[in-house]
Amino acid sequence: MRIISGTLKGRSINFLKNNNTRPLKDNVKENIFNIITHSILINPKIENTNVLDLYSGAGSFGIECISRGAKNVTFIERDVNATKILKENLTRLSILKKTKIFNSEIENILASNKNEKFDILFFDPPFKDLKFINNIKLIKENKIFNKDHIVIIHRESKTVDNFKNFLKVIETKNYGRSKIIFGSFI
Repeated sequence: MRIISGTLKGRSINFLKNNNTRPLKDNVKENIFNIITHSILINPKIENTNVLDLYSGAGSFGIECISRGAKNVTFIERDVNATKILKENLTRLSILKKTKIFNSEIENILASNKNEKFDILFFDPPFKDLKFINNIKLIKENKIFNKDHIVIIHRESKTVDNFKNFLKVIETKNYGRSKIIFGSFI
């Protein structure tokens, strides 16, 4: 995996090679950032944002955000081995100071973190995981997002998720096995 653009362009990101994590493919990541950058439907853009990267794995999305000018990224990952590689990536890229890392269940962090607000919220749960919807609802209930925000969800293209009553879907894009959903809280 590599960083596509920004101050860290071309640098590599190590990732965990196991069945529990699925790295965000470079072409999918590039398309996500093209939409964030160029779509008139999506606000905010990356620069000076506060980003929440949930199910972060090795941190590919959040690291790309920092490279493109995000102010701060909060990573939440429950797999201890993935968190170790994430910390190694952040240290090797000299960007650890722009991050917060939590190795925990997402619900534990979200329930205790009601003061910080995010502009970009990225969900990349395992494709079979359905409890991520409860995490989206928890974020909405605790209002830990800014007025101008974007929720980005990476799912398997065949999945059908019900976001009715809490998330307005702005745009959905399919890239092979991946489906990217862009939305905002209603």
